Amino acid sequence: MKTLLRGGMVVSMDPALGDLPRGDVLIEDGRIAAIGTTLDADAEIVDATGKIVLPGFVDTHRHTWQTAFRGLGADWTFDQYRAAAHGTLKPHYRADDVYLGNLLGRLEALNSGVTTMLDWFHCALHPENADAAIAGLQDAPGHSIFCYGADGPDIEPEIRRVRKLLPGEDMVLGLRGPVVSTMDETAADVRLARELGLPVSVHVHGTGGWRHGDRPIAGMAERGLLDERTTVVHGNGLSDDQLRMLADAGSSVSVSPDVELKMGFEPLITGRALAAGLRPTLSVDDCLSAGGDLFGAMRTALAADRGLTTRTVLECATVNGARACGRDTGSLTPGKAADLVLLDAEDLSVFPVADPVRTIVSAGHPGLVDSVYVAGKAVKRHGRLLDVDLPPLRARLLESRERIAAAAGLSWAPQEADVTR
Repeated sequence: MKTLLRGGMVVSMDPALGDLPRGDVLIEDGRIAAIGTTLDADAEIVDATGKIVLPGFVDTHRHTWQTAFRGLGADWTFDQYRAAAHGTLKPHYRADDVYLGNLLGRLEALNSGVTTMLDWFHCALHPENADAAIAGLQDAPGHSIFCYGADGPDIEPEIRRVRKLLPGEDMVLGLRGPVVSTMDETAADVRLARELGLPVSVHVHGTGGWRHGDRPIAGMAERGLLDERTTVVHGNGLSDDQLRMLADAGSSVSVSPDVELKMGFEPLITGRALAAGLRPTLSVDDCLSAGGDLFGAMRTALAADRGLTTRTVLECATVNGARACGRDTGSLTPGKAADLVLLDAEDLSVFPVADPVRTIVSAGHPGLVDSVYVAGKAVKRHGRLLDVDLPPLRARLLESRERIAAAAGLSWAPQEADVTR
């Protein structure tokens, strides 16, 4: 099966190929076969005139189960978020609530051009919740990675059970520490992950205090717990030498610009991470507090650190994220999987496009996403997701939200939404 995207503004994110003001992209058997200016092939022709063609975005950290309460935490501090999301709402989540949150949240991400997403799941009150979270991800198109943030004194049996369900590259272990647990527990979690062939992801930031002083990464490094399979989420407050420890180990960092600034974390580490030799990635974190697309994350990252360039920020959202997730995507390079996005360059919010990269980072938004391809298959065309029946899903998610809100005793009265479209 071949598809030829013809005549678009191609942003390859591959330094060897560069960008093409007007170019073609040939997709064959789910992979990029060629990029050029005058390609010809016996293929389905897609007119990409007036479109920007670029790699799909990669979100390296999202708590997708919270989708039903989108926007509720826009004014919250981190302490308020933690109390509300985990103390008030989470105890009332059933498996079907988790399923709907993950499914609609993953569809939202896909709709905005996120072709690969890591779901950092920490609503595992019951094994059924974890199974429902996985099912929600799998019922949506796109590459989804399930990061199991298991909690409790003995997580090993549950992690082993879920690993049997996800034996490939679609599972990550979310560590319990080291900020909020002991270093011994952290070491035990990493040993389990390495035995099972799992990468690890860990939240590290200074908000709320450090359990191990201000050098948790140094403590992990001393025990040999860092390697190329380690992703640190946030990293605010880490010293420069600890960032270098992560770089030396081949680890990655996931920066969530909107949430970190809104919730009062210390300044973003994007620029310092780059200076230390890291290749930062970007993430949404939670839609309770921030928008669910990476356009906003890129724009905030650029505004928060004017030492960055737009191309560097776009690398964070594409090629760097793919590398951190162990995927052969992130750039339009022949041989790589054909995960790509077409943006409408004739929309009045960006027209006329003088420089595609600068336009994407400074003015891009989900409304520009005309088409999305995952492994060469179109999952969104002409602004609409394909083979997705949204109205009944919207109705079910509203019912889920109302049940949880009532059980939690929330006094707010959500406005009714039109779910018929």
